Amino acid sequence: MEIRPQAVVIPKETDQLEQGKYGPVFPRTPACYGFTIIAKVKPGRAEAIRDYGHTLAKALEGDPYLLAPLKLHYLRWVLFDDDTRFMYQAIFDTDFDKYTEDAIALFSKAGVSTAFENLEGFPEDWKTNPEAFVLFVREHHCPSFIEYGEYPYFTADEIKKALRIKSALSEMLDQLQ
Repeated sequence: MEIRPQAVVIPKETDQLEQGKYGPVFPRTPACYGFTIIAKVKPGRAEAIRDYGHTLAKALEGDPYLLAPLKLHYLRWVLFDDDTRFMYQAIFDTDFDKYTEDAIALFSKAGVSTAFENLEGFPEDWKTNPEAFVLFVREHHCPSFIEYGEYPYFTADEIKKALRIKSALSEMLDQLQ
């Protein structure tokens, strides 16, 4: 099986894209789905965002599968411009609509907040008003115009399965020696 890296250019205009429940559905790319949000941090709230990062990391130590419903590959948070702006990047296996709905459900069920609460314009009623949450994300989304995948279109579950098979094969070969 040959795995050929691929890149896809994403159109600037979204008129021709399929429309989902909350707006255009960006195409699945070799990196799967994802988005980048850039927003202003509420004055004095950068440390709260950093603290929330520590809280999330600790929660994942207690439950490594806490974020599993989001089908994430990667998640990256960046504070920049002297901690006045925040960038959230996520690559995941579901489309935008499902990801945002799953995120709201996950955080509501777990009874936790989101780092987004520290961003200007983020709706206070986000847990009960998914449309406002989605509107904020859409308004702050900075779409990529090209995405590349070294192992294109593979889901996180497929990658984990391949690694489990590799591990089992290595263990079996070790036992044969």
